[in-house]
Amino acid sequence: MLEADFRKAMRTLTSAVCVVSTAHAGRRFGMTATSVTSLSAEPPSILVCINQAASVHEPVSKSQRLCANILRADQIDLAQAFSSKITAEARFCHGRWRDNADGMPYLGDAQANVFCNVEAVYAYATHSIVVGKVTNVMVGAGVAPLIYQDGRYTVGLGEGIDWVVSIGG
Repeated sequence: MLEADFRKAMRTLTSAVCVVSTAHAGRRFGMTATSVTSLSAEPPSILVCINQAASVHEPVSKSQRLCANILRADQIDLAQAFSSKITAEARFCHGRWRDNADGMPYLGDAQANVFCNVEAVYAYATHSIVVGKVTNVMVGAGVAPLIYQDGRYTVGLGEGIDWVVSIGG
C-alpha cells in the first residue's frame, strides 16, 4: 500500500526532462532522467539519481563524468528513444549529438547542457545518487522546457506560454 501511494504521490511531482550522457571505453551511453536537480551554486554542482541496473550507471561510475542535457518541449521523441529498450549506441541516432574536446557526447540543440565531473556516488537501495561538480555549461536561447508529470510529457511555462498543456500520451 505504501509503495502504491508513494508512486501516486510522485506522479504529481512535475520534473524537467533530461538525457544524461557519458562516454567510456570508446562508447557512448545515455538515458532519460527526471531526477536531475541543482545541488549547490558554490561550487556549481548537481545531483543525478541513476538506477544501478541502467546501462549508463557503470559507464558514469567508471568515466567519472557526465552531461545533463536539459530537453526542449519539442524533443519528446528523443526522450522516448533514450528511455526505450534500443541499444545504447542506437539511441544516439536520435537528436543532434556532438562530442566536446574531451569526447563527451552532448545534445547540440538542448535547452542547456551541464557538463560535470563525478565528485561522489552514494548507493541507496536500487539507485545511486551521483554528485556532479559542474565543469562547463552551455545554454540555448529562450526557455521552453520539456517536463514530465502524471506519466506524460508536457510543456512548461516558457516564453509566450502562460499555461501547461499535455503534448503526449
